[in-house]
Amino acid sequence: MLRVGSKAACMACRNLVSTNMGVRFLVPLQKLHPLSRAIHHRYSGNTNPQRPPHRTAARYFNSMSRLPMRPPKPPPRSGGRSYQQQRNFWVARLAARLLKLRYILLGTAVGGGYTAKKTYEEWKDLLPDFSEYNWVIPDFVWELSEQIDLDKLAKALPEMEEIAKLLPDLDKIGENFTFLKSLLSSGVSLGSEVKGAGLHLLLETSGDPPLKATDSSAAATQDASDKQYKKSSDKEKIDQLQEELLRTQLKYQRMLERLEKENKELRKVVLQKDDKGIHQRKVKKSLIDLYSEVLDILSDYDANYNTQDHLPRVVVVGDQSAGKTSVLEMIAQARIFPRGSGEMMTRSPVKVTLSEGPHHVAMFKDSGREFDLNKEEDLAALRREIELRMRKSVKEGQTVSSETISLSVKGPGIQRMVLVDLPGVISTVTSGMASDTKETIFSISKAYMQNPNAIILCIQDGSVDAERSIVTDLVSQMDPQGKRTIFVLTKVDLAEKNLASPSRIQQIVEGKLFPMKALGYFAVVTGKGSSGESIDSIKDYEEDFFQNSRLLRDGMLKAHQVTTKNLSLAVSDCFWKMVRESVEQQADVFKASRFNLETEWKNNYPRLRELDRNELFEKAKNEILDEVISLSQVTPQHWEAILQKKLWERVSTHVIENIYLPAAQTMDSGTFNTTVDIKLKQWTDKQLPHKALEVAWETLQEEFARFMAEYKGKDQDDIFDKLKEAVKDESIKRHKWNERAMDSLRVIQHNALEDRSITDKPQWDAAIQFMEETLQSRLKDTDSVIRDMVGPDWKQRWLNWKNRTPDQHIRNETKNELERLLKLHDDHTAYLANDEVTTVRKNLEARGVEVDPVLIKDTWHQLYRGHFLQKALAHCNLCKRGFYYYQRHFVDSELECNDVVLFWRIQRMLVITANTLRQQLTNTEVRRLEKNVKEVLDDFGEDMEKKTQLITGRRVQLAEDLKKVREIQEKLEAFIEALHKEK
Repeated sequence: MLRVGSKAACMACRNLVSTNMGVRFLVPLQKLHPLSRAIHHRYSGNTNPQRPPHRTAARYFNSMSRLPMRPPKPPPRSGGRSYQQQRNFWVARLAARLLKLRYILLGTAVGGGYTAKKTYEEWKDLLPDFSEYNWVIPDFVWELSEQIDLDKLAKALPEMEEIAKLLPDLDKIGENFTFLKSLLSSGVSLGSEVKGAGLHLLLETSGDPPLKATDSSAAATQDASDKQYKKSSDKEKIDQLQEELLRTQLKYQRMLERLEKENKELRKVVLQKDDKGIHQRKVKKSLIDLYSEVLDILSDYDANYNTQDHLPRVVVVGDQSAGKTSVLEMIAQARIFPRGSGEMMTRSPVKVTLSEGPHHVAMFKDSGREFDLNKEEDLAALRREIELRMRKSVKEGQTVSSETISLSVKGPGIQRMVLVDLPGVISTVTSGMASDTKETIFSISKAYMQNPNAIILCIQDGSVDAERSIVTDLVSQMDPQGKRTIFVLTKVDLAEKNLASPSRIQQIVEGKLFPMKALGYFAVVTGKGSSGESIDSIKDYEEDFFQNSRLLRDGMLKAHQVTTKNLSLAVSDCFWKMVRESVEQQADVFKASRFNLETEWKNNYPRLRELDRNELFEKAKNEILDEVISLSQVTPQHWEAILQKKLWERVSTHVIENIYLPAAQTMDSGTFNTTVDIKLKQWTDKQLPHKALEVAWETLQEEFARFMAEYKGKDQDDIFDKLKEAVKDESIKRHKWNERAMDSLRVIQHNALEDRSITDKPQWDAAIQFMEETLQSRLKDTDSVIRDMVGPDWKQRWLNWKNRTPDQHIRNETKNELERLLKLHDDHTAYLANDEVTTVRKNLEARGVEVDPVLIKDTWHQLYRGHFLQKALAHCNLCKRGFYYYQRHFVDSELECNDVVLFWRIQRMLVITANTLRQQLTNTEVRRLEKNVKEVLDDFGEDMEKKTQLITGRRVQLAEDLKKVREIQEKLEAFIEALHKEK
């Protein structure tokens, strides 16, 4: 209350009056800018800008100048002169009083100007920093503010009557002060709520220093108790006090909600303001976004959640279906998580970054799409996306995953913090789950909770028996002192309805039932259990429940321990307190780690760049693509030579053994040609095209590998060997030859083999040379086989001291006997008759050599083969001069060179096939292979696990760690700088 007396002038000059809704300046409203007058009247609650508020206080102040004055009494025994003196003295006193009043008014005006300036500076310091939003206010406003001169403002102070009009309504101040006293006497904890605008403004409205809560509460309680003892019994007194307490709490809660709602709208208007001609500037990242980025980078760097990561998070743990996801949704003010009836829905950790913003939206870390949380279709799409990401993160054969899904949610009035929703703790593994699901969930929860700076939000279902709780034991193991645990009891409405003794809820919230300890205990209601409920309807239901609940009415719960809103405030305060206490220490840890890693790199790799795995992959990718491009630079002659050689190596055995020898050993020209034509057609229809395509594909692979090996011989880093080998194998595995080429290749080969017309002598000579090389190679192979059969000859036995085995001795004797048979019958057929086998065996037995008929036939086969090849080579020499007879179709038994024509047909088929395959390679398959290589590289580039597997080594890991630690340190330093600015 204002007191009239020596402090009247001081109280009169309080020209900055704090009310329960805002601040007023001692400046005539007509002289303020229209925008300023609008803000002034919005906060003052005055709907009429022309009418100054608080006339009651003005009338009270004006009454000070109309105080009654008593006329002086003339002293006794005084005459006319003394009366005149007394009269003059009375007039002088009256003039002095009037002058004193003028001085009071003048001092009030001057002091008011000084106080206005000083109080304005104090008030301005309390305002948040809106420098980032200067672009919202037009430039002429700032120019106008810079032109305001405080000296001129002091001279322009209004007269005494205007000052009196601007003074507050003392009756309203008394009402607010009485409400504040009753609020303090109710025992409401001011904790985080003191930060609210409502209570802060109420304290300023009183005009006096705030009373101590303890003293005012005790005084109010004592006064109330005295009155109640006089009026009614003790029971009625307690009921009335509890009802009064509940009404006071609800009144205070509604006031805070109203102020917060107005604050949201004002912030939204400021953030969305965009006048014409003013271009929006890029708004800096918020403090919580900077911190969330640090956690994301750290999560990628430290996937196993080692002890190096001690940055605070709010870890939400609870039994399955305890309501932890619903609590998180109430804090985020949106139904963002997938829901299910009784089944496990949270299958991997979900990191949710909550921050304030003009629009209620959600966004994933790795996606640019914004989900509007005010639209039901966007909410449904967000829930589907979260469920899809969860199922994708779970590996085959598992039920839960440790891979974190990062999500950010922004909206008006949302408390800033980072929460991690973990899979619910289970007691039994049901059918359809992996056998290790229970242990996996425990290990994930312990990994997050063992962080000494993690805030544990322990969710307990109030509708079930407390003895069934599993999570409380787990939390008590990780935080036995309860220094970073906040306990939340959910489904209190069901608990009050089902429990026979509601005092059990009081025991839980007071921390007397569970062995675990906690910083704070909260009771919340998160809806009626329907998945279609909106957040607003849940809030209304929660408020109505606690308003009518006997838990509050009987004093079992305190007002600051109920509702998810109070929980959100408490968790946010605890989170930021933990961040401020630990973030600089963590920055020092990463600074030291960076120094150690840089020192190791300089000592081990002084001349190499610090390329991480992604940069190394890009370098290897460019090298591989260069090697693939080199395939297109191979000359046609090189391709055809390689293809022709490899194709003949693949088919030569079949040509000699299955076509040439069976036909040539018939010793008949007609039979030879018929047999050759039949066998060539069968070969072309069934085997030859397939063999040709296999040869072409193998040739392409070998050339690709050759180029990669040649490139490796240059300045290539051996760290890419595993990656290149994997890319080559995967590309070849994916590559499939164009099957349509086989049909056209078959026709080409069939036409080439049917042609028998050798047009010139060079072709004839080339065919003879090809035949000679082939027969000599086969003869050499046959001689080698015979030597292995009979063992070393006499020269090798004498010079190299080698002896024949008994089997080789028998083979040698058999060979000698069969050679005598060939000398007697030079034109013998390829097969021995039975009587000839018997004769050979008896001859050998006569010399004491026991031999088997099968051994005789086997030895004869190799011996006759060598004999026939020698005769064929001799015939080939004769055919060198037979082109003239062939061209004129002369028939000469000695110079009828059908075998030469056969080898010419084979040789021509090889040339045409090689040319066809080369065209297909250069025109189609090389490009398809290059496309396959690019696809494989793109797939590997998106698969971080694959890159980690293929690009390995200490050098790679050191560069990776160095890059991540630098990034984390820089982000932490930027966050700390922003944190200090916010303070």
